[in-house]
Amino acid sequence: MHIAKITSSLLVLFSLSINSSFAKSAICEDSGPQTPRDISSKHGKNKVKFKMAPGYQEMNLCNIHTHTNAEHKGPDFSVFVNNSENGGYACNETNSLNAKQLKDPYNGKGAYKGVKPGDTIEVHWVHTSCDVAPGSGLGSCLSDNCKNPLLRVEAQVFLLVNDDSALNFEDYVYDDTVKNGFHQAKRIPFDTGKPVVFRGSTTGPKYNESTCSPLKVTWSVRPQCAKLNIKSLHKWAKKGNIFKESKSHGVRQLVVSPELLSKIK
Repeated sequence: MHIAKITSSLLVLFSLSINSSFAKSAICEDSGPQTPRDISSKHGKNKVKFKMAPGYQEMNLCNIHTHTNAEHKGPDFSVFVNNSENGGYACNETNSLNAKQLKDPYNGKGAYKGVKPGDTIEVHWVHTSCDVAPGSGLGSCLSDNCKNPLLRVEAQVFLLVNDDSALNFEDYVYDDTVKNGFHQAKRIPFDTGKPVVFRGSTTGPKYNESTCSPLKVTWSVRPQCAKLNIKSLHKWAKKGNIFKESKSHGVRQLVVSPELLSKIK
């Protein structure tokens, strides 16, 4: 009787040990800090550190793309959608839009796919320390002579509306703009709160907490949503752009394990 109880207890302890070890090994913490995250929380236990990138004004813009919905969670975009690659977070004001703002001027046939009025998008302006010109995909941020660059992403979350008085996406695009010798967007939002800056990685739905991105990125995420005229996004796609972007991308689910997050100062 006593031997049976001891044996049973040992088996339970062994099982717990195996499960604990598996759970720990399933988190790819050796890859360095990951993204996206809740920018309202500064907590993080990842020990991998790397040099922070300089300000985006001292780097080359190499790519612009969008995700539907927000990949990050923030004070103004905290409405959870779902845990699929089409999930993420929505702007808090989503449910307060009126019928006119929600009317799709293109009836689902706009040039920029994967979006409609009422959707939240997260725009990423990707910058690199490489001497390169903007182009298609993150591969444009590298070159044969610069395979391990410093990377920086400026991020802004927008709420798409059918409203000509809302922000115009074409004010924030690349238009052969060169400032002080660096390729730059025409403008990047500056009035949506002080950006939260932290160490992280690249994002996208192919990554999760057990399959991590190896790239090291300095992130700068603005905490407030802004309304964006959806017509301007479709216009950008219809005209064509150097990034060959014509569709909003899926999201990587929020990274929550402290072991995968950097500490925000």
